[in-house]
Amino acid sequence: MSDVGARLDRIHSVGGCVLRAAYAGFAGLYLLACVVASLSDAAALWMVVVAAVSNVAAISGRRFVVWAAGAGTLSAFSTLYLGTAVRPDFGAPSLFAEIGGLLIVLARIVWKARREQLVPIAVLLGVAILATPLRWSVIAAALFTAPLGITVAIALGVGLYLRALDARRARSLAAARRDERLELARDLHDFVAHHVTGIVVQAQAARFAAQSGAGQTQEQLDQMFGGIEKAGTEALTSMRRMVGLLRDAQNVNAPDGDAVADGGSTTRPVGDLAQLTELVEGFTHPPAALALAPGLGTLPPEVAASAHRVVQEALTNIRKHAADAASVRVTVARVGRDVEVAVRDDGRGRGRRLPSGGFGLTGLSERVGALGGRLRAGPRPEGGWEVVAVLPAGDG
Repeated sequence: MSDVGARLDRIHSVGGCVLRAAYAGFAGLYLLACVVASLSDAAALWMVVVAAVSNVAAISGRRFVVWAAGAGTLSAFSTLYLGTAVRPDFGAPSLFAEIGGLLIVLARIVWKARREQLVPIAVLLGVAILATPLRWSVIAAALFTAPLGITVAIALGVGLYLRALDARRARSLAAARRDERLELARDLHDFVAHHVTGIVVQAQAARFAAQSGAGQTQEQLDQMFGGIEKAGTEALTSMRRMVGLLRDAQNVNAPDGDAVADGGSTTRPVGDLAQLTELVEGFTHPPAALALAPGLGTLPPEVAASAHRVVQEALTNIRKHAADAASVRVTVARVGRDVEVAVRDDGRGRGRRLPSGGFGLTGLSERVGALGGRLRAGPRPEGGWEVVAVLPAGDG
């Protein structure tokens, strides 16, 4: 997985904690002032307790649904009791904190709750908010229920909007992953077909030699069967990777028909480093340089194709997001039994004008992860940006 996604998740988590702490501090100070102002009124003190529970529910974490249901139930029963038995003085200041907390809880429930929990808890919270004026009188309810209904509608709208954003992002991520998996599966199909074709050709050659009566030495037979064995092993390896990829694709909660396809009318050649050289040479704004380390050896075709894909996506991102870069360096080198593909630029992130869907690195992570490798993307200490993929390639 890309380091960028993990880093953004940490930033969002820290930001959420800071926001909750700030809200908790403000609500705590307000409710403390309400307590001081209501020391001689038992009903007002009880309403401060209800407001405190509502605001704790608003900032709660893991057991949020339980807190939400508890806050709504407590508020509703408090309204029933106060409205029938106590009739508190009109204008308790803690009511604003209670209603505000319940509105936040309502928006969060609509945003995050599971479908089977959403409707009953949302109805409970909505009723609890709309019923609060009944604590004083029916006339208060007639005056204030309509404005409260507007606030409830706004909270529902905010929650539904955030829920729709999350759903759209989840679908986009699933589509990006599925498209990358389908593309890699197609590549692997081409690779397996390539290897099987080699097996068939060598087997036909051996059969032809046997039928022609030409004697074969032990060394010639060993070389011929060795070639068949190597091609078969490579085909099985690619096939295992493809089966694993397709098993992972079954977990994507989206119809296959949504995947982008070109009709299957073209046959792409097996990936190689020559195509990578052409790709880098064609990238001139800013100029890119390719450095192939000596001793790379023969890379498995799926590894070469994945290296090409990593460089292609990285160069595209540089063109979109680093228009101020003066140079780009692409390196491919051996690191033990693996191959490291790195794309580094010296841009500062200025001049970013082109839009981006934001899921290119997600697709790369899927492709690299399917091969058993890892991907890292992020800023460089000396400035600029880098995308580094480590792909398992055997001994070469």
